[in-house]
Amino acid sequence: MKNSIKYFGFALMMAAGFQAHAQEVEVDVEVKEQSIWDRDLPNFREPDQRGINEFEAPKDKITYFDGVQVRVGGASTIQFQDLDHENAAGNLPELEGNFNLATANLDLDVLLYDGVRMHLRTYLSSQHHTEAYVKGGYIQIDELNFISEGFASGLMNHLRFKIGHMENNYGDAHFRRTDNAMALYNPFVGNYLMDSFTTEVGAEVYMFNGPWLGMLGFTNGKLNQSTSGDGETDPSFLAKVGYDNQLSEDLRFRLTGSLFHSGHNYSRGNYLYTGDRAGSRYYNVMTNADGGDGFRAGRIAPSFKNEMTSFMINPFIKFGGLEFFGIYETTSGKDIGESDTRNYTQLSGELIYRFGVQEDFYFGGRYNTVNGEMATGEDISVNRFQLGAGWFMTKNILAKLEYVNQEYNDYPTGDIHAGGQFNGITLEAAISF
Repeated sequence: MKNSIKYFGFALMMAAGFQAHAQEVEVDVEVKEQSIWDRDLPNFREPDQRGINEFEAPKDKITYFDGVQVRVGGASTIQFQDLDHENAAGNLPELEGNFNLATANLDLDVLLYDGVRMHLRTYLSSQHHTEAYVKGGYIQIDELNFISEGFASGLMNHLRFKIGHMENNYGDAHFRRTDNAMALYNPFVGNYLMDSFTTEVGAEVYMFNGPWLGMLGFTNGKLNQSTSGDGETDPSFLAKVGYDNQLSEDLRFRLTGSLFHSGHNYSRGNYLYTGDRAGSRYYNVMTNADGGDGFRAGRIAPSFKNEMTSFMINPFIKFGGLEFFGIYETTSGKDIGESDTRNYTQLSGELIYRFGVQEDFYFGGRYNTVNGEMATGEDISVNRFQLGAGWFMTKNILAKLEYVNQEYNDYPTGDIHAGGQFNGITLEAAISF
């Protein structure tokens, strides 16, 4: 534990050093009585502490444009991991307490016109790839003034269009997960067991009306884009409906339901639970010499190639500094050659208490469980328990401490997960700006 504290102190000093290069600087040019640096982009979720507990980007009815505005941002995260793992076969390598590969993102957000914004995220460093590569991007349209000034303004006060090769808006869990180096929104280190996250080419149409929101979207069903093939992949359909209201100064309530349906994908499978190329936040666990789970170690990925339908319900309640976020999710589908539908169910509940003048400190716990039927017929379950605490040193720097315990139940003999479990602590320093 002394080594863990020593290493984490070193990580925090590194984080502070990075932050010194990212200090806000004064800009002499005044635009609408504000400096360029101080002006926030409209219809934009801030990538710092101000973005905590935001979901869809806010729908601003008052926008501005006096020229193309480019916002360069990014994130950097480093971890000290001290986990142990075991299984029935005893064929897992020893793990030591040490640093994981530091991850980094580069973000470009560009205000192209009044109510028109582009987003592009590049992974500069990630567990799964050694080279930099584009995660995805989109164009977001909240006004149609580029057609003519005031065109359909009454309608566009409520509508939004998003088009691109982008992170698809299924469920609310993806708003609270770590996206490679972007870890400030996640109060814990690990993401969810069934990590519903994918990037596919598509379009989404939103309707905002007071506390109510709705979304319909379509994608081409492909993670890796290609025109080769002959009907191997069907388009995917997604939808969301929700209610989000600040009922009083201290009480906020949000409830959403989401649907994702994907037809057959005979080449590589449906990607809803395998679309994250950055990799698991728990490195090397439950992995043997043959690779085991590889870069998705610690996750459950029911990827059905023939067809898949997933449904997620997410309640969120915040009363003062106390907040609850939950997941009820079911997914069903068939693999190639299967005649019967198999099912998986995920449950998760997390309780967080934030305190301090700006809620700069927090602690909490999360319980996450998945059960389902494997292709070989076994009914399995995986349980994960997390305890976490965090400190926002500034609005751009977050230090986290997490304890995790994960157990695998009823896996068949010979499977790497049979009798498996891992547990331990992870210390994480995250920067986002």
